[in-house]
Amino acid sequence: MSLVVTGLTDIGTRRSSNQDSLGWFVSPDGEQALAVIADGMGGYQGGEIASRLAVDSLMDALRPVLANTPAVSVPDRIHTAITLASERLEDARQGRPELARMGTTVVLAWVQGDRVWLGHLGDSRGYLVRAGRLSQLTRDHTVAQNMVDDGSITPDEAHRVPFRNVLTRALGACAEPRATVHELALEAGDRLLLCSDGLTGALPDTEWLPLLQQQPVLDDQVRGLMDASLHNRADDNVSVVMIQYC
Repeated sequence: MSLVVTGLTDIGTRRSSNQDSLGWFVSPDGEQALAVIADGMGGYQGGEIASRLAVDSLMDALRPVLANTPAVSVPDRIHTAITLASERLEDARQGRPELARMGTTVVLAWVQGDRVWLGHLGDSRGYLVRAGRLSQLTRDHTVAQNMVDDGSITPDEAHRVPFRNVLTRALGACAEPRATVHELALEAGDRLLLCSDGLTGALPDTEWLPLLQQQPVLDDQVRGLMDASLHNRADDNVSVVMIQYC
C-alpha cells in the first residue's frame, strides 16, 4: 500500500489576499505522509504571516521525525510541534503592533502506513471518504459548535447564526494552544480530505461525494471541489488537501 497526496489553495472570489497556507510531504517509499492546512486571521498582513509561519514551523518540526517516531509517541510530537509553532508566532509579533492579533487555525494529518493521526485547532476540518461515504473526523472549535453540543441550537441552525465563525481555539490566540489529536486506522481505498472553512462555507459537505465520485484521479477530485466552490462565489479563501491510501 502507498500514499498519494495533492492539494490546492485559491484566493476565492471576494478577498484581496490569500490568508490560507498549505504544505505536504510524502516519504520516498510512499508509506509516510504529512499534510497541513492553516487559515490565518488578524488582518491583511497578519493572517498571511500567521498561516505561513504555522505551516512552515509544523513541517520543519514533524517532517524530519516522520518515519522514526513510534506510534505511541506521535500525539506528543504533534502537541510539541504545535507549541513550537505558537512560540514562533509570538516571536514574530515582537516589535510589530500590527501583528498583535494574528493567529491561525490548523488541521494536520500524520500518516504512518495504515494509521493516521489528525490534529486541529479552530474550524479547518478533516474528513474521511470510505466506501462511498463521507465522514467528518474533526469537531470545530467554535462558539457555534459548543452551542450545538450543549443543545442550545441545532446543527442546521449553526450555519445561520451570525457568530458561527467565532473560534474558541486557535494557534497564536493563547500561550498554551490545546490541539485535539486523535488516531484512525485506514483501509485500502480510503481518502483523507483536509480543508479550510472557505470550502465548507461555499460548498456544503453534503454536496461533495457526487463531485468526488465523478473523477477517478485524486488531482481532479481536488480540482472539482475547488471549481465548485468558486462557481458558488466563495467569499473566503479556499484550501483543500487530499491523501489517498491505495
